[in-house]
Amino acid sequence: MYRREKKRENRLIYLAQTDLMTGLCNRGSGEKKITEFLKEKTGGLLCLIDCDKFKSINDNYGHSVGDKVIIAIAEKLQKTCRDSDVVLRLGGDEFAMFIPGMLEQRVAEKFFERFFENIRQIDIIEMQGKNIEISLGACFYDGYEEVSFDQLYRKADRAMYQSKKQKGCSAVIYGEEM
Repeated sequence: MYRREKKRENRLIYLAQTDLMTGLCNRGSGEKKITEFLKEKTGGLLCLIDCDKFKSINDNYGHSVGDKVIIAIAEKLQKTCRDSDVVLRLGGDEFAMFIPGMLEQRVAEKFFERFFENIRQIDIIEMQGKNIEISLGACFYDGYEEVSFDQLYRKADRAMYQSKKQKGCSAVIYGEEM
């Protein structure tokens, strides 16, 4: 009896913390995990990821193809990240990740290139070779001062806004001039 209850409890926890379409953390559980890193003053890189022109994918190919795109992006995020990284779906075509310990621009740029290379490998038959394009905004956290998830989110969001001005897959890291 106890074992069945424990299994049910674990299933309910999984359902409460997981984005069911992608298997990633949902917004609430992902944000909570990132906040725990921030409270411990663990430095790292927060990234916001957005699929460009996602509405036109849904409009031109249908929502089932849009769902395939979301699932494929989630798979490539998981493939690019380590188990210790926090990867979440914020909702719709937006994702986020926190990479503890990533504090150097050069290392981050290599990571972005690896992620974009994985994204370029996505081949959804119904889209007939059309590429998926990603805008990524990022923000470093050095681990010194106290900072909230929302504060980092706003900086990464500003960087993503700049990233959207570029064609193709692009990444911008937040700088003080933004």
